[in-house]
Amino acid sequence: MKHQYAVIGLGSFGSTVALELTRLGHDVLGIDSDASRVEYYADQLSQTLIADGASDKVVEELDLPAYDAVVVAIGENLEASILTTLALKNAKVKQVWVKAISEAHHRILFRLGADRIIHPEHEMGIRVAQTLLHPEMLDYIPLGNDWLVVEVKVDERFADQPAVELPLEDHDLRLTLVKRGTEVWQAPFTDLVLRERDQLVLLGTMHNLLRFAKKQ
Repeated sequence: MKHQYAVIGLGSFGSTVALELTRLGHDVLGIDSDASRVEYYADQLSQTLIADGASDKVVEELDLPAYDAVVVAIGENLEASILTTLALKNAKVKQVWVKAISEAHHRILFRLGADRIIHPEHEMGIRVAQTLLHPEMLDYIPLGNDWLVVEVKVDERFADQPAVELPLEDHDLRLTLVKRGTEVWQAPFTDLVLRERDQLVLLGTMHNLLRFAKKQ
């Protein structure tokens, strides 16, 4: 299903979000006060506009409440980020996701009611550190309270073994998906035989997930 998104601020972070949403087949409006940035992405996004996202008039004229979500990706201009978030929340935009540049900024955005507050550098730094420490993990999503969804690669130990025979109960883990190239399997895995380099998507605590991954 195609959705409509708006990204306010087409710097490094904002442009990456906008281009990826476009690549995934959605309509994306890119907004920035810098004419050169808007011109650069004009042919790559559904629509671009030179505008001040902090203006209530602009938010109303663009009908941003009709969009599925708006991402505020304004960089170092703290005032512009706050005023833009305030304008979007006052207009009752469905989902307002905002990039925060500091803890103080985060607290203000929280009080304004931002639906999701993002710390790109902080979150990526944690991800890189975890991957360096645990290279057997291909990717992970933290769920809170030490629970994660982790992606690990099948090596020769479990190759040619039925997925239902994986010793997951010994580690208190749950297999949620198996990926093989562009193919994806989900439970039940009754007839699925694993191959080397298949990717297992597991749910469990960090301790148990790492213990299982290192034993592969």
